[in-house]
This record gives sequence, structure tokens and C-alpha cells, in this order.
Amino acid sequence: MTSDTVHLYGNLKLSFGEDGIVLLTLNRPKALNALNSALVMELGEALQEIQQRPDLRAVVLTGTGTRAFAAGADISEMVEFDAIQAGAFAERGQAVFASLESFPVPVIAAVNGFALGGGCELAMSCDIILAAESAVFGQPEVKLGVIPGFGGSQRLTRLVGRQLARELCYTGRSVKAAEAARIGLCARVVEGDVVEAAMELARKIAGNGPRAVSLCKRAINTGADLDLASAMAHEAQLFALCFATDDQSEGMRAFLDKRKADFKGR
Repeated sequence: MTSDTVHLYGNLKLSFGEDGIVLLTLNRPKALNALNSALVMELGEALQEIQQRPDLRAVVLTGTGTRAFAAGADISEMVEFDAIQAGAFAERGQAVFASLESFPVPVIAAVNGFALGGGCELAMSCDIILAAESAVFGQPEVKLGVIPGFGGSQRLTRLVGRQLARELCYTGRSVKAAEAARIGLCARVVEGDVVEAAMELARKIAGNGPRAVSLCKRAINTGADLDLASAMAHEAQLFALCFATDDQSEGMRAFLDKRKADFKGR
């Protein structure tokens, strides 16, 4: 990926590619990329910044190093919280993760090492999770006398079902990459460089109609919380909306002309 690298606030690193792909890296290696208030705030600001790029096609989210994607929320900060501060921290994290989940382009989590607690919650807020063989997922909050606060109990339930979510949240048990793939917590396990595998997946996505990809994401995310009839009606509306875009005309004409489509995202 040809890119210019920009460091933000000391806790995040962004690489902007000419192919419309942004590599967003959590950059607190000494703390195993643990999520403190500053990093959560900076992640929200970074998402707002990159969302303004007209050429944006996909985002890959990872953590510095191979030991951890994000080892969790920063306990050294949370230990002094009172109930009001804890509630505000949870609400701030949930808002940022919700903006990631509803981000207009696909976000791929490339998980090396630990994705525990807040790190698991962050990964689950992404569209697709690719796991290195070293990846370890879990919601171990009960071992600290608390529960997940950034949406873990809810997103985990939606990914793996109530029974497994209960077991994992009640026990705090960690899940290695192979099991995570088997139960649907990640899309697949990658041999070799998981970030490069995520970039390759992002490039495949970036080659498709940007408006169609964005609307497909909206159809899946919104429809998942609707009854089937309402979800189907929503899909039909979004399908019709595609025919108001230049990308639809270009994509279909390119198919008929037997050439590669030149999508503009309009």
C-alpha cells in the first residue's frame, strides 16, 4: 500500500493508501494497546477525520506489535473510578464503537494476540474479524468484579448465541483463534501476516461499487434487528436506491461491455 503515515496524539497511527484503504493502528505497545479514555476519544476523532475522505473505501484496524490487538480497557485508569465515572466511560466507549459499527465503509479487524475485554468489544464492532493463529478473545471482566461495558455482552450474544455468550461472560474464559472461528466470533484464522491478509480483503472490497458496499452494510446491520418481512422491505428500498447512482449504471454497462468497471462512488 502506497501511503503517507500520520501519527495522531501518540496513541493512534494512520496510514492513508492511494487505493482508498486506511490502516488504523492502536499504538500503546507498552500497555498492550489497552483502551484508556484518551485512546477511546482519539479513536472517535480519527473515525470522524477519515470519514471525510472522498476516496475512502475500507478501513483495517489493528494493534501495534504481535502480542495484542488490545489487551482490554486500561485497569490502571479504571481502578479509581466511582460509579458516575464508570458510567460515563462506558457510554463514551459505546458511542465510539457504535460509530465504528455504523461507519459508512467496511471495517476489518486484524487481530494479533490478545483481544480481551474492551479489545474483544472493539473487534466485535468491526464488520469482519480476521484472526492470527496467536489471537485470543474473551470477556474476562467478571474476574475483576465487573461486567463488559463497551457492548460486549450484547454483541457477543448476537455473534455466538445466548448459551455461549453466557458461558464466556459468566466464566471469563478465553477463546483461542481456532475456537473463535468455529463459534463465529471471527470470520477466519489467517496463517502468516494477518494485517496483510486484512489489507488484501480490503482491496477486494475496494474494487467493488462503493455505494453498493455501503448500502449492503446498511442492509445487513439494520435488517439484523428487524423481523424478516420488515428486513426484506428495507432491502428492497436499498436495492432501488442503487439505481439512483452512477455506480449502478457503470457497473452494469461494464459487465455488458466485458470490461472492468470504473466506479466513482457516486
